[in-house]
Amino acid sequence: MADSSKKMQIVFASAECAPFVKTGGLGDVAGSLPAALVRAGAEVIVTVPKYATIKDEYKAQMEHFADFYVSLGWRNEYCGLEKLEHDGVTYMFVDNERYFARDYPYGFFDDGERFAFFSKAITESLQHLPAGFECDILHCNDWQTALAPVFLREFYQGLPLYDRVKTVFSIHNVAFQGQFSDTVMEDILGVAHIPAAATQLRCDACSINYMLGALHYADAITTVSPTYAGEIQTPEFGEGLDGVLRERSYALQGILNGIDVAAFDPATDKRIAANYTVDDRSGKAVCKAKLQEELGLEVRDDRPLMVMVTRLTRQKGMDLVMYALDRILAGGVQVAVLGTGDRDYEDGLRYFQDKYPGTMAARIEFDPALSQRMYAAADMFLMPSKFEPCGLSQIIAMRYGTLPIVRETGGLKDTVQPYNEFTGEGTGFSFSNFNGDEMGDAVFRAARLFWDNRDAWSQLVTQAMSQDFSWTRSADKYLDLYFFMHPEIERPAAVVDEPVVVAEKAAAVVEPKAEPVVEAPAAAEEPKAEEKPVEAAPEAKDKPAAKPAAKKPTTRKTTAKKATATKAAATKTAAAKTTAAKATTTRKRTTAAAKKGAEAEAAPEVKAETAEAKPAAKAPAKAAAKKTAATKSTTAKKTTATKATATKATATKATPKAAAKPAAKAEETPAESKPEATVEAKPAAKTTTRKRTTTAKKTTAKAATPKAETKPAAAKEEPKAKVKAQPVPKAAGVKAAPKAEAKPAPAKETPVSPAAPATEKAPSKKTSVRKATAARKRR
Repeated sequence: MADSSKKMQIVFASAECAPFVKTGGLGDVAGSLPAALVRAGAEVIVTVPKYATIKDEYKAQMEHFADFYVSLGWRNEYCGLEKLEHDGVTYMFVDNERYFARDYPYGFFDDGERFAFFSKAITESLQHLPAGFECDILHCNDWQTALAPVFLREFYQGLPLYDRVKTVFSIHNVAFQGQFSDTVMEDILGVAHIPAAATQLRCDACSINYMLGALHYADAITTVSPTYAGEIQTPEFGEGLDGVLRERSYALQGILNGIDVAAFDPATDKRIAANYTVDDRSGKAVCKAKLQEELGLEVRDDRPLMVMVTRLTRQKGMDLVMYALDRILAGGVQVAVLGTGDRDYEDGLRYFQDKYPGTMAARIEFDPALSQRMYAAADMFLMPSKFEPCGLSQIIAMRYGTLPIVRETGGLKDTVQPYNEFTGEGTGFSFSNFNGDEMGDAVFRAARLFWDNRDAWSQLVTQAMSQDFSWTRSADKYLDLYFFMHPEIERPAAVVDEPVVVAEKAAAVVEPKAEPVVEAPAAAEEPKAEEKPVEAAPEAKDKPAAKPAAKKPTTRKTTAKKATATKAAATKTAAAKTTAAKATTTRKRTTAAAKKGAEAEAAPEVKAETAEAKPAAKAPAKAAAKKTAATKSTTAKKTTATKATATKATATKATPKAAAKPAAKAEETPAESKPEATVEAKPAAKTTTRKRTTTAKKTTAKAATPKAETKPAAAKEEPKAKVKAQPVPKAAGVKAAPKAEAKPAPAKETPVSPAAPATEKAPSKKTSVRKATAARKRR
């Protein structure tokens, strides 16, 4: 049973976290996702190394919380926990100066030892968290924390505190795995004597792989976009880990990253030349002019400005850029690049800057403030990555109204919808293959739209700026995973549900207004679901008992007809009944009249709930009755009288809610039911006038017989109707009876001798043939 009092408690471990220390996308994720989880109702502690590079203003706010020793191979290393509250999130900084008091987070000879210590400190610190915080989820990120799931299962499994802990491992870039010599397995990790761990960490004869260990040991694996989750299971993108990722594909899913929409907001950003919004983008033109001036480009609004803010590496598509840049610049597109990386690319960019002054600008440096101005000022943002787990630059660009041009890979494919010139849909431009010509074509598709159709361009910018890439959406998907792993913890109701509840209440208030109009159809349709009410059964048995003599010769046929009539009465309105009657009378003449009589008795019961239905039918009914009286045969009248009671019983069963009162009304006012039937029978009479004339001649003498004597006459004359009605039970009645009348059939056969209908069938056919022949001769 779910525990509604307990919150989901998460320890989020990362080697970097904005705003304290950041070298790439991981820092952005660790700085934004925990805050979004807290807003969604979870409790989160973020564990980060206490680097020397953290600003003093943050160090001054830290409070020493706990200290203990961590065993690392043959060592016992000191570990302190420094606590800091920032923007509603609790941060625990792992303090060990020997490992972390350095000028940069990574890139040292002993990184294997440093981050093995960090992983062990994470697992050990779960025993030293604030009172009331019991870790439910340990969420580790990238290779620097990958050994935590391994240590937890090998060294801490079985301890009560750790049994409830589920581990999640997130891959931010599978290319960085943490591979080291296998000598660290015993010297540092202390797992060489554990066969399972030694086997699952080893990636070749003399190396171990930290990320490989996490992929084997973690309870769930995530990566930063759905497309990347599929790509890393292939040899092309898996970097040697595709095999184990395919094996554990059931535990792998991609959850798209978001951005801090408050920090990246063109309406409030103080780092850009002028603020603007999606509705008023005049400030963007100011930003463009200022940046062109700052970078030494021609200050022209009629030339598209394309920028790149990136690492200058092959992974970021710099090979394609070097190949196509000459063509792009010669075509009239201004280009500005900011970043550092491989020397060959840096020199190449400087060459093009010299070749195309005023059109090309290269800034070989890392300048966060300039990058922000470039996002805001540019028209297009180029990101032709060879692979890209998620990528935040293209999302930030869209936030600032700069259209991305990307290769369809990883998160770039998931976040950028390519422009469709026919529908106007899209948020940017894309190309499929890692090919310089394809990239150049995509750039000029964007440039031509900028030059030739400014309205379509403006609409595309509006669509890009309107996208929701907030962390709220991503946090909700992470919570889905967390609560799936801990079903005993009740998930708090989402705040977004409130408007839905209000809308439902409003709909409930409006609904009763339409009730009077739809009440009759609703009542008519209801019996479909309730065709076997137990309470209505006694009434069905009592009413037919009054006239058993009239029912004897027609028991089987009336049951089938009643099933058909009841179906029509229960599912249709008066017009629908007439249609049903028409269909029957095209082949069976007297059955049509009989059926109409039966339906007429059922009609008041179906319509009893709608007060307006009866008065509307009465007035025209009486006048129509006189017109059709001459054409109707006495047989039809007798059949109507015979079947009225039986139909009442069936209709009573079909409408259990209105059974008592409507049935009584039908008995007390038979005059009202007959005119209704006459009105509805008019169309049927037109189709069978010629056939009915013959019957009318034969039965003229008997038509004067008083109503009291109609019962014996019915026994003689009924076979005529039966001969023509016989196919109806086979075609319609037989099918309807098992569905709706499984119970009524035996109920009506109780007072009747079963032999009667059987003996009546054969002679009735022959007699009717003889009479029909005689009638033809006389005519």
